[in-house]
Amino acid sequence: MNRIGVIGGGAWGTALAQVCARAGRDVVLWAREPEVVEAVNARHENTTFLAGVALEPQIRASGDYADLADVDAVLAVPPAQHMRSTLQAFASHARDGLPVVLCSKGIEQGSLKLMTDVLAETLPQARPAVLSGPSFAGEVARGLPTAVTLACPDPGCAESLAEAIATPTFRPYFATDMVGAEAGGAVKNVLAIACGIVEGRGLGRSAHAALITRGFAELTRLAVGLGGEAETVAGLCGLGDLVLTCSSPQSRNMSVGLALGGGQTLEQALAGKLTVAEGVASAPAVRQLARKLGVETPICEATAAILAGEADVDTAIRGLLSRPLKDEQD
Repeated sequence: MNRIGVIGGGAWGTALAQVCARAGRDVVLWAREPEVVEAVNARHENTTFLAGVALEPQIRASGDYADLADVDAVLAVPPAQHMRSTLQAFASHARDGLPVVLCSKGIEQGSLKLMTDVLAETLPQARPAVLSGPSFAGEVARGLPTAVTLACPDPGCAESLAEAIATPTFRPYFATDMVGAEAGGAVKNVLAIACGIVEGRGLGRSAHAALITRGFAELTRLAVGLGGEAETVAGLCGLGDLVLTCSSPQSRNMSVGLALGGGQTLEQALAGKLTVAEGVASAPAVRQLARKLGVETPICEATAAILAGEADVDTAIRGLLSRPLKDEQD
């Protein structure tokens, strides 16, 4: 796998293109925005979404899917709610058996489907994989140490992909459970908004730790309900990603929660942001999916209610704290 395509010119897509280039691959970065294509090719920098990071010269940007027709693998990194339309647009250029690594974290609104389901419906001839784990785009792009989960049901394909993208500072760990890897990434974004609300409201470190722990229980229940494995989400793509995203204002989702906890409206919290906080779009889908599966997710429920304007922050917090006492393992 010497030629890698990356679909999505945002911060995370650009960071992954940087990883692949540092691994010695030729990289084609597809971006929707002409200004991103121009900046990457002319100045070796994504000035729109990842300013200040010098990109490797073997990264070539393009706005034409035809330039991805001869790649050996694709990393798909559009926002989760645009994954379907993006893959549909790329479909005519995808050869049979092309490895497609899903790198976006979310649940599709309306259909309540994971990204692997979306891929199966739009590119059924592809070989699917999921990349997920604790990773801030800026840190990855600058070459700071990062470890992630690479989930793929085909061990041979997983090994080839890992060898293609691994560097001394970017370490993929194998897994076969794509559902667990996806569920962990999607649900942690909603929980990160909740953690931001706790921080923004000044509820203290004890509350923050309790929310991460009880949120992880919700994440695990939902992953298992979808058919994933608890052991998967106990790793980098679940617990690891949850700890990172819920512990730093650098997280786009946590920063939205901080604003909400500080008294801003959702519109104010999102105003002026170029990057996507996936948890905002995933929260209602997570709530609907949990109800459909009969899985109890009170923190995700409360977060979705706040985002939908169905409850204010203080009412949602009181509701969580007044729930009946129960066994911790339930």
